[in-house]
Amino acid sequence: MTEPPLSAPLDVGFDYTRSVGPVLGRFVNALRERRVLGVRGSDGRVHVPPPEYDPVTAAPLSDFVEVATTGTVVSWSWVNDPLDGQPLTRPFAWALVRLDGADTPLLHAVDVAEPADMRTGMRVRVRWAAEPVGHIRDIVCFEPESPAADYEPAQAPAAPPVAERAEGAPVEIVITPVHLSYRHSASPEESSYLRALEQGRLIGQRCPACHKVYVPPRGACPTDGVPTTEEVELPDTGIVTTFCVVNVPFLGQRIKPPYVAAYILLDGADIPFLHLVLGCPADQVRMGMRVRAQWKPRDQWWTTLENIDHFAPTGEPDAEYETFAHHL
Repeated sequence: MTEPPLSAPLDVGFDYTRSVGPVLGRFVNALRERRVLGVRGSDGRVHVPPPEYDPVTAAPLSDFVEVATTGTVVSWSWVNDPLDGQPLTRPFAWALVRLDGADTPLLHAVDVAEPADMRTGMRVRVRWAAEPVGHIRDIVCFEPESPAADYEPAQAPAAPPVAERAEGAPVEIVITPVHLSYRHSASPEESSYLRALEQGRLIGQRCPACHKVYVPPRGACPTDGVPTTEEVELPDTGIVTTFCVVNVPFLGQRIKPPYVAAYILLDGADIPFLHLVLGCPADQVRMGMRVRAQWKPRDQWWTTLENIDHFAPTGEPDAEYETFAHHL
């Protein structure tokens, strides 16, 4: 009986940090004062949030205009199950709101009890954060101008981090967390490859037309478009085709720079994959270097290429460039 494909939850996230510049800087610093600023374009339209360059002429914009904190819903979509990090923790509406005095709408949340309370054309107003800091989330959400008397306003989740600044100084940097959570389902071929890794084996798939061996395997040959049905077991030795030396530190880095990230072409394979090359100084890694997989202890193996901690030089003579030139 064929085993079912593997699947696993994945969470990709990082803190996006950017300087706000002179235009968005004016916008976020005004939010800290519970004011909303737009900017007037060459055609007379007032844009909120303010773009740095004119959508019509691409010229820099600097004619700032303060608009109202009330406006009209242009369109909306209901969110029944809010995700982590969204403006509200209970059901709400995403809406495009055109503030009074603006000509372009602003995307934000509207806090209402149910979809029946939302409509295009409804009047809304800003609900401000208790302690504005100079971030778009100083606007907690919008609410109807005349909310139901028995409806308790929703509380916003914890605000995102904002870069440190001196007390009273203008906001120049904003930090916005970015997260994507989803479930990845592997193909049958990819599942076989991952299960083999759990056993300390490396397998690929051969195209019956061009005879190229793909590792990790693919369900079809990218060149010929035919199914790759023949499984091929490969050794854990190969060569470095191309590489880069990592010298720049970054958040979450587990190895102290400098170190090498390289494309490894396993013996018998036609497609290289990315992995670490350690076991020698970074400036000694070179194209054509022979390397062997350095496996983690067996009790740490599971269905992942991380079972191979890194590749290390074997000490064998380098491969001639002509033998791998067409694999770059």
